[in-house]
Amino acid sequence: SSGSEEFLELIKSALLAALEALIPGSLFGLMTFSHKIGLYDVQGPVPVVKNVFIPPDSEEDGLAVALEDAMPLLSFLALVDTCKDQIAAALDTLRPTSSWERGAASGQEADTVLLGGRGFGTAMSSLIDYLSSEYGSTFALARVFAFLSGAPDYGDGQLDTRRYGEQYASKGEDADLALLPEQIPFYRDLAAVAVQAGVCVDIFAVTDEYTDLASLKFLSIESGGSLFLYANADDSTLPQDIYRLLSRPYAFGCVLRLRTSPDFEPGHSYGHFFPDPQYENVQHIICCDSFATYAYDFDFTHADGFSRHTEPAVVQIAFQYSVIEPVEVASGNGPQSYPRFCLKRRLRIRTLQYRPANNINEIYDSVDQEAVLHILVHKVILVSLENGVREGRNSVHDWLAILITRYNDALRSDPRTPESHIDIDFSQCPHLQMIPQFVFGLLRSPLLRLHEEGIHPDYRIYLQCLFSSLEPSSLAKAIYPLLISYSSPNKQAFPRHTLSRAALTMSESPIFLLDAFTNLVVYYSSTADPSLPFPPPHDCLLRTTINALKQDRCITPKLMIVRGGQDDSSLFENYLIEEQDVDGSGYASGNGFISFREGIRNEVAEILKEESGS
Repeated sequence: SSGSEEFLELIKSALLAALEALIPGSLFGLMTFSHKIGLYDVQGPVPVVKNVFIPPDSEEDGLAVALEDAMPLLSFLALVDTCKDQIAAALDTLRPTSSWERGAASGQEADTVLLGGRGFGTAMSSLIDYLSSEYGSTFALARVFAFLSGAPDYGDGQLDTRRYGEQYASKGEDADLALLPEQIPFYRDLAAVAVQAGVCVDIFAVTDEYTDLASLKFLSIESGGSLFLYANADDSTLPQDIYRLLSRPYAFGCVLRLRTSPDFEPGHSYGHFFPDPQYENVQHIICCDSFATYAYDFDFTHADGFSRHTEPAVVQIAFQYSVIEPVEVASGNGPQSYPRFCLKRRLRIRTLQYRPANNINEIYDSVDQEAVLHILVHKVILVSLENGVREGRNSVHDWLAILITRYNDALRSDPRTPESHIDIDFSQCPHLQMIPQFVFGLLRSPLLRLHEEGIHPDYRIYLQCLFSSLEPSSLAKAIYPLLISYSSPNKQAFPRHTLSRAALTMSESPIFLLDAFTNLVVYYSSTADPSLPFPPPHDCLLRTTINALKQDRCITPKLMIVRGGQDDSSLFENYLIEEQDVDGSGYASGNGFISFREGIRNEVAEILKEESGS
């Protein structure tokens, strides 16, 4: 695609990583886009590229030449096993499009053409159309990795990036509310076409300029793909992420259906899927792996709740999917065998029975706080998209106040609880004790910090897409990172600390590992014994822990090792959120979480007072 040298070098290394991860028998096609589409035939001794020009205006009737006419699909799709070297050679020929070429293409002088020429929309819709003819015969799943260095600005699906500047400058309007919805439905509509054609799209944006991921995201998340954002090409984990994406097992052509016993029914469903246009509670997932997570909340079908508490509540999940499995085939020349693959369609049905709780205390005793946070994050993302980030913040705040109020109601039903006592720490309910910190972390997270605090709208959209695909324990780390202390690189001191400077000082441990899901930070305190090995040796417990965490993740976390007092430790210190004010710039004021708790306590006291009528 049109982009800088650094961008193209990164893409080349990412695609070389992809070639290593692909299973034998995979087909690979290389297509570039700028003001023209380039199709590569790598099946001969020298790569051949055929170009099709993209009309600059979206009103024109598509491409002058259909891609199939420019190059038959079977010439475009090359078998990885036999063409790996030719593909690598083709990647080597990629060059950025010059502004002279773009000027010539649009019939203008070179210096009058704005740098750009990303005909992404036309390229993607043509590619999906191109591939659709062979879906189900030549291939069972097409995964398209789309690399962007900025917003599409040519042909169909152009996005106007000026709205970012306008909103940023405006004072009277809620910038987040203006920048989070899609500009045009083009990419959402294209996702529906991709689903029909068996095409899953992963979008990789490598840019620090406004790209309007709010409009682009649907093409990836609704087609079963992911959205990745990298601020620059220098320290990007793109090659590792692509390798991970392709080397782990995945299922495709999936259908997920949920049924329940009569007293309750599925309410909202959350996750990256495509709802069936005809049947309720049926979702289509073009492609997913074992990290994919979907969530549901339920509604009672009548006012009585569970009518018979003696009978279990039943949830049944049916999941139909296809996988590719190796089949060993003996070759004619003796014992050697070479891998062949076959397609298998499977159906898994899981029936779960739950005993309805007899009272609220039983619910408090069995609640999973990470699952609660998971649903809360999904809900707050929806509120933010519909009503803006401010409204999202308010809804989380209100939710916590109401949760604590209801919990205190339950406590007060015990005559031994003094009337004046308000418990905001869930001291009688260990399963909810992290919730206030989770909510505080959520309010301090870039997901819910305001535009004025410098949160880029594309970064917010990226986080919304990432967070809404994570399973609960990973999401909990992303919202409220895990801080572990070590007395030496080989000995853990304490498994969890609160995220505060005070906790660091009190622990007296020399080394800390902070796991924020996307980042891992090892911090040697400024008072650490200088004889402790720095950086941690490769065979120590700390390194083993880090490697295990990296291995077990859907994305590649960035690792930073920082020496307090010598290196810039601001990244680590920014994660110590408990001294930061819940609203505002994040400067440590020393009373962040404490004053947040007090604010919630006052709110709960007000609600209880109103409800008791005193």
